[in-house]
Amino acid sequence: MRHYGKDHDFMVKFRYIMRKQLHRLWEGIRMKKTLNVGLVGYKFMGKAHSNALRKVGMFFEPSVNIGMKVICGRDEKWVSESAEKFGWESYETSWEKLIEREDIDVVDITAPSNFHKQIAIAAAEKGKHVFCEKPLALNLKDAREILAAVEKNNVKHQIGFNYRFAPAIQMAKKMIEEGKLGKIYHFRGLYLQDWIVDPEFPLVWRLDKAVAGSGSHGDLGAHVIDLARFLVGEFDKVIGMSKTFVKERPIVERMEGLTATSSSSTARGEVTVDDATLFLAEFKNGALGSFEATRFASGNKNAMSFEINGSKGSIRFEFERMNELQYYSNDDEPGLQGFRTIQCTEGVHPYAGYWWPVGHVIGYEHTFVHEFYEFFEAISNDTRTTPDFNDGVKCSQVLEAVDLSIEKKAWINVNDL
Repeated sequence: MRHYGKDHDFMVKFRYIMRKQLHRLWEGIRMKKTLNVGLVGYKFMGKAHSNALRKVGMFFEPSVNIGMKVICGRDEKWVSESAEKFGWESYETSWEKLIEREDIDVVDITAPSNFHKQIAIAAAEKGKHVFCEKPLALNLKDAREILAAVEKNNVKHQIGFNYRFAPAIQMAKKMIEEGKLGKIYHFRGLYLQDWIVDPEFPLVWRLDKAVAGSGSHGDLGAHVIDLARFLVGEFDKVIGMSKTFVKERPIVERMEGLTATSSSSTARGEVTVDDATLFLAEFKNGALGSFEATRFASGNKNAMSFEINGSKGSIRFEFERMNELQYYSNDDEPGLQGFRTIQCTEGVHPYAGYWWPVGHVIGYEHTFVHEFYEFFEAISNDTRTTPDFNDGVKCSQVLEAVDLSIEKKAWINVNDL
């Protein structure tokens, strides 16, 4: 009889233990409930959402499995190619058919804004949880109807304010709650882009009020408004101004993301949204705010930034440097005061520990992974989602109050709407 020694015995035990652990892990995965997703939309946001849904389980440990069941879009060739490329099991060309499918638990809406209301309400009435990109609806009235529908049907709902989920912004929230800035005095926010500066850029759907609801105000400004509410508090009153610099553009032939091509026709159409909107605000806690959203800031590709000033210090954030937070403390001794850079990639920073080693930065796409992780955890654990459609309604309320203030050339109390 051969004797293999202690090393052999150890390896036998080690392999046995590893097999048992792998078996338990596999059984845990199999025993998890699966929530199947139906995604409406397959272009810019559809790609961003698809990518995020695939990555949640790779980097986090969600309480449920996420099934990428079906993607939906009107162009069959394009949506079928997207289904294969993005990793979806199947595709539909009718969102109505998607809603009716019994194998769908969650409806994810990335279609243009004019479809949000009908899809969200129909999904809620079928008992499906709803994730919807911002803005929630074309107007405040529709946003409130969507909220009423999801609450009536007791389904989970979340709105896509993905910038909240950057680790640096989560860190800013933590610092404010811990009192590191003291009493807040000022919020000043900017969202600057330049992709339509060329007057020959085509008339894409984002420039059509009937489809988009508004221009830079609702598309860009909505994100800054949400961050201001998230970090500083509720709005009290606002007054604004807006401008459409280019009033006619060539008819569009094809659009994907923020790129587009014109049709061969010489026909032009009317731009019916704002190119730039600026407004002032007072918050309920007495802080003052200034906001600017424009698509005519040459040299700025996605320059979303804010600064918050308080009695004890200040913070600054620029999304194009999204892993950094600038912090100034009044408590630093004279001669050593100044803004310091916090690199928000350490494990102590929210979400950062799930990704890469310190200094190995994350990007735009990861904010979507974070928000979907939170959404599916809320469904699994029956907790409140955040930001939810209540936040969507609050944002729409501010957007509409600004529009009304521009019309009336007067301050508008947000809660009067």
